[in-house]
Order: sequence, then structure tokens, then C-alpha cells
Amino acid sequence: MRKIGLVGWRGMVGSVLVARMREEKDFDLIEPFFFTTSQAGQNSPEVAGETSVLIEASDIAALKGMDVIITCQGSGYTNDVYYKLRRCGWDGYWIDAASALRMKDHTMIVLDPVNLGLIQESLINGVRDFIGGNCTVSLMLMGLGGLFKSNLVEWASAMTYQAASGAGAKHMRELILQMSAISSSVGARIDNPELGILDIDKAVTQCVRSEAFPVDNWGFPLGGSLLPWIGDLKENGQSEEEWKNEIETNKILGNNESAIRLDGLCVRVGAMRCHSQALTIKLRENLNVADIEDLILESNPWADIVPNEKHATLERLTPAAVAGSLAVPVGRIRKMNIGGRYISAFTTGDQLLWGAAEPIRRMLRVVLDYLG
Repeated sequence: MRKIGLVGWRGMVGSVLVARMREEKDFDLIEPFFFTTSQAGQNSPEVAGETSVLIEASDIAALKGMDVIITCQGSGYTNDVYYKLRRCGWDGYWIDAASALRMKDHTMIVLDPVNLGLIQESLINGVRDFIGGNCTVSLMLMGLGGLFKSNLVEWASAMTYQAASGAGAKHMRELILQMSAISSSVGARIDNPELGILDIDKAVTQCVRSEAFPVDNWGFPLGGSLLPWIGDLKENGQSEEEWKNEIETNKILGNNESAIRLDGLCVRVGAMRCHSQALTIKLRENLNVADIEDLILESNPWADIVPNEKHATLERLTPAAVAGSLAVPVGRIRKMNIGGRYISAFTTGDQLLWGAAEPIRRMLRVVLDYLG
């Protein structure tokens, strides 16, 4: 069996990855080695009824013994360890959920339901670094990949509604604390039908603006509000998250010479773990809605069409409906008034699954199949 090193398996994405590996029986195919940044020498998670000893994650000699390393430890760890490992001659496969290496020339961004052919070609050509993509980009392509793979998208604008999970576990906890603080500020008054709602609203507003409101991680109120900025400022006025949309989509699709233009605004909302996005798309052809839906459904088993009617949309096309699921529903598909080649679409998906853990889990399988 191939020796597989796992780093960052205790974190949020890593925990989802290990859970999915158990569900899909990936551990039956590998010899796992668990690395840690803080608990070396302690027992590892149980696999097939057995435990081993946790290995120091900065131990280059130990890492060098792995055929494949999968890391969910973050960009800081990647920047600290990856180059040391390559410089010492390690020629194994590096599979990484972090963004540090994502746009390097020697890496592939992996989303195999969309770009499996390119991944397989890169393996043949000697590529050994495979990186998970930006969460909203991956979820957009999982939902609408049929249109992109058919080269039908001339340009698209994505307005995102991104969950707290995209910022990390501490931010998720703080969102809950903010919601709790809002609830506490209102107290029993919410149950008093004689009290005007504007008085309650005033109490909520005072709460979220108060110095006591918990904002150590977010910096500003998210509960009862939203944050229309994610990432650093780029020179052209985009936030970093908005910049990733075009550049990563085209790298995933292998569009080196004929890039699809993509832009939009990225907004953080008070959902816990599902990213949503509203898209305006200009197609290269004037297709009817039924043909568009067929292309979406045929692209992969997880894309799902939600009819453009109220009940189905509110029942199936929300973070509450999708959290914890691999399904990526797409709805609100209609021709727009501005022209026959313009369509709208809305999609939502679990940021921790297809947006993070699942592409790298599946990449391990692709590598194992390639190695035989």
C-alpha cells in the first residue's frame, strides 16, 4: 500500500476530509500516517481498529518517506514545509487544501468532475502538486460546469453570499456568539405582542453597535448584518476573493489563451457553512432553458436543477437545505430581459465539502489509480 501522510486532519476541513475518507473506505486502500503540529508522540485516530503514534509535522525526514502528503494545515504550513521537502529531493505527490501554491505554474487546481482530463494529462506530464480551488469557484463550477465545459459562457458576473465557515472555526463560533448577544439584548420582550417591533429593532441595533458586541474575529458585526468585503484589496479595486473568480476558473478549465471573463462582488452573510451565489451569464448561443438545464444535469451526478418556482426554490435552494450534503442545486434559471443570450442562475453548496475537502479526497483516488 502507498504511504499517505495526513496533516491538518484535526481542523475543520481536515475533520470533514477524514470523515469522508471513512465513508468512502479510502483508508482500506492506503497506509495512513498522521502528522501533527502540537501533539507528536500521542495516539493517532483509530483506523481499522488500530492506532499509531502522531508524527511531528515539521519532520522533513518523516515526510520524505511518504508517497503522498495531503495537507489541510493552511498556507503558513505549506510555505514553511513544502519547499524544504522539495529541496531535499522528495518527489512524491503534494495534495493541498490551502491557497499558497494555487496559482504557481507547477501546480494543478483540482476539481475532477470538471477537469479530470486535464488532471490525468498533468500526471502523465510529471506534475506532482495538486491544489484545491477557491470554495466559491469550485461550487460555481460544480453547479454550472456543464455550461463552462461546453464553452458556452462568454462572460459571467457572480454575486456571492459566503458563509462563516469560509473564514474558519473561530469565526463560526463568533457568529453564534453574535446571534446569542442579539437574542439576549431583546430577552423576553420578543414574546410580548404588545411591544412594538420598532422598539425591539432599536434594541437590536444598539446591541450590534455596542462596544461589548463580540467582534474579535470578524472585526465588525456579521450577525444581524453582512460584510460586503472578503480578502485584501487588489490594485484594480477588486477584493482578493473577487479576483480569484476569473483567474482560478480559467486555470481549472485550462483556458490559457482564451480566458472567460468573470467578475462580481463577494459578500459574507450569516450562514454557517454553505456558500451561495447569484449569477448573470452571457452565453455564446441563444439556448432555451430546457437545453441549459440538460447541460447542467449531464455535467456531473451532484448538480441538481431546482424548478424556477417559489416553493421548490425556498425548500431546496438554501444553505439550510444543503448543509452537510454533496448536492449542488442550481435554480432561478431564466432568460433575462436584457437579451436572449443572458440568463440568471442561483446556486448553493457546502463550502466544507465540494468547496474544500471533497476535491482533495478525490484527488487522492486519482493519484492512487494513476500509480496502480
